[in-house]
Amino acid sequence: MMFKHINIQNKKAKFEYNLLDKYVAGIVLTGTEIKSIRSSKASLSNSFCEFNDKNELFVVNMLIEEYENESNYNHKPKQSRKLLLNKNELNKLFKEVKNSGLTIIPIRLFINEKGLAKIQISLAKGKKLFDKREIIKERDTKRNIDRIKKSFNK
Repeated sequence: MMFKHINIQNKKAKFEYNLLDKYVAGIVLTGTEIKSIRSSKASLSNSFCEFNDKNELFVVNMLIEEYENESNYNHKPKQSRKLLLNKNELNKLFKEVKNSGLTIIPIRLFINEKGLAKIQISLAKGKKLFDKREIIKERDTKRNIDRIKKSFNK
């Protein structure tokens, strides 16, 4: 059985945060959720991860649209979903978040070779406003340089 390649990205993440460590986690989904993901009806923008009181990691605010072909047993689009990592990774992430005030941000949602939904998360440090301005300035100068080069090559 051949799956089409699903790769849903959080495009804002690199702009808003400095990404540090990356992890790939499994994600607990219901039947209608995985069907929606397979038809690319999901979004990671404005989502983040947090621990509950039992030290389990959940992704919060991730949008998985309702599956249109299901009527009775559909899921809630923005509910929290449990992430599956091994104990060592969970403990390391928990310590980092607790001690240094870092956040955990989902970067991309994909389906692996076995057909399982996986989510790539990253330990992230929020960027300051001047960092963002610097990035915008670099982007503009690069665009201008490319434009000038293009006009010389004609």
